[in-house]
Amino acid sequence: MSEAAKNSPNTDRVIDLRTVLMDLQTDGLVKQKDVENLLVTPRTKVQAAQHPIVFIAEQNLIDQSRPGGKHLSIDVLVEWLGEQAGQPFYRIDPLKIDVSAVTNVMSYAFAQRHKILAVEVSLDEVLVASGEPFLNSWEPQLEHVTRKAIRRVVANPADIHRYTVEFYTLARSIVGVTGGEGSAVSGVTNLEAMLELGGLKDPDANDQHIVNIVDWLLQYAFDQRASDIHIEPRRELGNVRFRIDGVLHTIHEMPMQVVAAATSRIKTLGRMNVAEKRRPQDGRLKTKSPNGDEVELRLSTLPTAFGEKLVMRIFDPDVLLRSFSELGLENEDYARWQDMVDRPDGIVLVTGPTGSGKTTTLYSTLKQLATSEVNVCTIEDPIEMVEDSFNQMQVHHNIELDFASGVRSLLRQDPDIIMIGEIRDLETAEMAIQAALTGHLVLSTLHTNDAPTAITRMLELGVPAYLMKATVLGVMAQRLVRTLCPHCKEATDLDQRAWQQLIYPWKLPPPPKICRPIGCLECRNTGYLGRQGIYEIMQLSDNVQEIVSDDCDIDNLRKQAIKEGMRTLRLGGAQKVAAGDTTIEEVMRVAPLSHGR
Repeated sequence: MSEAAKNSPNTDRVIDLRTVLMDLQTDGLVKQKDVENLLVTPRTKVQAAQHPIVFIAEQNLIDQSRPGGKHLSIDVLVEWLGEQAGQPFYRIDPLKIDVSAVTNVMSYAFAQRHKILAVEVSLDEVLVASGEPFLNSWEPQLEHVTRKAIRRVVANPADIHRYTVEFYTLARSIVGVTGGEGSAVSGVTNLEAMLELGGLKDPDANDQHIVNIVDWLLQYAFDQRASDIHIEPRRELGNVRFRIDGVLHTIHEMPMQVVAAATSRIKTLGRMNVAEKRRPQDGRLKTKSPNGDEVELRLSTLPTAFGEKLVMRIFDPDVLLRSFSELGLENEDYARWQDMVDRPDGIVLVTGPTGSGKTTTLYSTLKQLATSEVNVCTIEDPIEMVEDSFNQMQVHHNIELDFASGVRSLLRQDPDIIMIGEIRDLETAEMAIQAALTGHLVLSTLHTNDAPTAITRMLELGVPAYLMKATVLGVMAQRLVRTLCPHCKEATDLDQRAWQQLIYPWKLPPPPKICRPIGCLECRNTGYLGRQGIYEIMQLSDNVQEIVSDDCDIDNLRKQAIKEGMRTLRLGGAQKVAAGDTTIEEVMRVAPLSHGR
């Protein structure tokens, strides 16, 4: 297409495959042979209906303008198209879209007809994404209706189609529930509720609109790699937030009626008592991810001032398929951990705060140990992930089935390996020790800051030191650190002062370079993508056992463990910093300061 045609404001035409391919060849992105092949090869009905840019991206052509044999990705093609039209490239991040605002700008029919989607709305401007940058006839009409300036960007046509359907379906469902009166509050459990005569009837949890909203919520969470979904009631509008890589993101605001009905729908699916809104409840739900894998969700409700708050913890089934190296446990730490869990009897403890990855470590270890020759049993509160390769039992306090009585029962089941969800009291600790003394390997968790503190915590519970020496094989403390996004991280000079603060009191040679987060579309401009574990493993050798006593000195215990090879959490993190996997700030954020000298 001519430069005059490209730059003419009156140009109004649809992009066609031949023109795009010829322009790509002219700009040196594709070979003439590829152009000829694509133009003469018959296309299927589906391919013929595709946007030319999407079709070309699916052919995996080699990008001739970049060395290294990289393919022409959809992002590269859309960015090129934007340059052709003089419009910026925009990658749609659904987490940053205000669905209610963008769907109010134009009707679904208008968006579909012109293949456009509003992505940002301000007081005086609407940012509109399109895959057809040379179609302009809709602009005057939209400017007239919105009374706002229109700013154009070019985005992936497939994303525009997908999110147009998703956003407008969600908006329609919300309007269908509220009848367009989003501010009307259903105040059965709201402490500030006022009597509203002639108010709307509470929507039914099985209403098709509510079903659609819940389905969208779960699908959305799986797509965004969320680990938790929070549905939070507020005075007028409820919040939906996702936890991604340990950080919460606000996804959507919904009228309180929708929040209450969606919560009831999820409680019904989780076989919880829908009528009981005054007491906390727990439940679980099994569903399927977009790729067909079964996904476990643990549900928890909590009564708050404005209604029931619901949190869904999503357990990724792929976690149990990951190697210890992928989880961050490797080299010396992995060898020390394997040495402990390969023993036929004794107690191995994993410590750390909630959300530090203890469950993943234990499940991955049990999965590895659960061969056909051993009987692996667990007692949990609640069962986190249902796994076929071992026998799992759940605590039920209402029938007096707690950890201690559960372990007592498990010991009559001829177990080889027992996993206790958490040691919370002396009775459970005594049963764990009893199991270890009678020839069983016991794995369990504690909530302590580091590995040596687990020994003093057990002593505080009332466990005699001589029994600790006889049974405890070792302790592993862990944390999860966000890993740098591989798409945008870049090398930078080391801040010597920050490095010394991180490794103190150790003497670790500083790396010549470290990496820092930049932020890109892949990581939503956070600079981080995914998480890995950092570990501190203390084995109870003979010399360490000598220090364990009823009035144990924690500092001496830590010093001896370090002398025998224990690396503190911060030192483990420092090695990941040196490898370019994470940052000093991230390690110092999650790892406590070691007091070892």
